[in-house]
Amino acid sequence: MTQTIQFTKMQGAGNDFIVIDGISQAIRLSPDQIKALAHRQFGIGFDQLLLVESSEVADFKYRIFNADGSEVAQCGNGARCFVRFVSDQHLTDKREISVETASGIITPKLENNGLVTVNMGAPRLAPQEIPFVADAIATTYQLDVNQQQIEISAISMGNPHAVQVVDDVETAPVTALGSQIEVHPRFPERVNAGFMQIMDAHHIKLRVFERGSGETLACGTGACAAVVAGIQRGLLQSPVRVSARGGELHIAWQGGNTPVMMTGPAVKVFTGEVDLAP
Repeated sequence: MTQTIQFTKMQGAGNDFIVIDGISQAIRLSPDQIKALAHRQFGIGFDQLLLVESSEVADFKYRIFNADGSEVAQCGNGARCFVRFVSDQHLTDKREISVETASGIITPKLENNGLVTVNMGAPRLAPQEIPFVADAIATTYQLDVNQQQIEISAISMGNPHAVQVVDDVETAPVTALGSQIEVHPRFPERVNAGFMQIMDAHHIKLRVFERGSGETLACGTGACAAVVAGIQRGLLQSPVRVSARGGELHIAWQGGNTPVMMTGPAVKVFTGEVDLAP
């Protein structure tokens, strides 16, 4: 039987989503249906699909699906769009909400200036928590890719990231190298590949090749991971302005087990409905 689904298209610094209210409508989506919706010529087009559900432990539950139909645990730009969506849809009157994700509870907050701040929790650096195959925790690791060694930082912000420093993000081989890093065997759950250019201690440029989606115009968890990596390596100082191709994010982290705070835009693009065949 054909499903008719109401959705909202949103974007956060160019990272685009469709957000679906799974509380007031019954949603059943297969990976193939998600891939069809994500197609930019034959579907709606998006980097991730965000599903709002009820939660027994928080205000809402948040599920995230990549454009290839795979489900992931976290998405920083999506988290900002999530709180904007539930507010716009009058699902809550709170300015700050608790949201259950597969990687834990996050607390996005609507700021008075229209931006959204998300407490992304503390970064996970132990290899087994990323997950990443390594004998011991380290600030950087050598990764063999296509018969060359690259230096990366391995960090989880609820999803795994491999961050490397490059001289120029515009000329970095983001697609060619990122696609190989994504499926590297030392990352058993695949990984997001970040390419970071240091502008000064409080400003970076960043491109990210996201697992399951390819390069996106911005990546919230990627921005958090890059800033953590830069601070750990002594290259950056909090707070840090992150310039992505789709816009800017502001990241603050005081080190150790303190939470990473991310602030950035969350914008509704349009609303619509779509009929999905079984």
